Amino acid sequence: MSFVDKELTCKDCGQEFVFTAGEQQFYAEKGFENIPGRCPSCRSARKNQSRGGYGNRAQREMFTAVCASCGVETQVPFKPNGLKPVYCRDCFQR
Repeated sequence: MSFVDKELTCKDCGQEFVFTAGEQQFYAEKGFENIPGRCPSCRSARKNQSRGGYGNRAQREMFTAVCASCGVETQVPFKPNGLKPVYCRDCFQR
C-alpha cells in the first residue's frame, strides 16, 4: 500500500496540517481507522489537558467549612453537604 502526504484542517484551531505518509503508515500498522482531526499542537494540548497537564492546570475550586473537631474555619476541595463531618488538615491527619 502506498501512502501520500495529505493536507488536513484542524477541527480545533482551523489551521491546515500535513498528515504525512509515515504517519499514515503508522496508523495503518496500528489498525487505526480514523484520520486525525487535530493538528499536532492541538493534539498535544488536548492530551496534556486530559492528563491534568502540569503547565496549565486550572485552579481547584475550594469551599469554606468549619472543622467538626476543633471549630476552626478551613478550606476543602469539595462542597460540604452537612451529612458528614468535615475536618481541618490537622484534625484530619490525627
